[in-house]
Amino acid sequence: MTDSKTAPKKSAPPKGGADPEVASGVSQFLTPVVHELTVLAVNGKQAHWNVRGRDFLEVHEFLDTVVDHAQEWADLAAERVVALGLPIDARLSTIAKQTEAVDPKAGFKQSDETIADVVAQIDVATQKVNAAIEGLEDLDPASQDVAIEIRQGLDKDRWFLAAHTSVE
Repeated sequence: MTDSKTAPKKSAPPKGGADPEVASGVSQFLTPVVHELTVLAVNGKQAHWNVRGRDFLEVHEFLDTVVDHAQEWADLAAERVVALGLPIDARLSTIAKQTEAVDPKAGFKQSDETIADVVAQIDVATQKVNAAIEGLEDLDPASQDVAIEIRQGLDKDRWFLAAHTSVE
């Protein structure tokens, strides 16, 4: 039996979170990234279901990859904000009001048009990621690393899609 006078005292759990100004700044830059990546995921799935054309299978399957990546990266960015102590609002109603992505036309589309639409969505997300990379440089290098990782992945997905329509 341990004597209560000599037993080590339990320390309070660390408060965690970041400086409120840092957390607010990170949220300011990463929340739009989460929003545009969520739009990319939803519209990418719409494109996946409705693509037509001679390279249907390749594009159809790769669009699932784009959707998976967009969801993973949105989660990564959102969890960075939450890890710093702030909530994230990624409700569809909020995203619909704040997105800059253009809604693609509904219905079946040929693969070239589908690819152009998804590449345009990737470009909008990339603009938000670029703003985050720039804005987070001096504010929070760890959060900037998150944005850089997302940018690298978006660049690769864009390249893979655009390669279906590029002529060299």
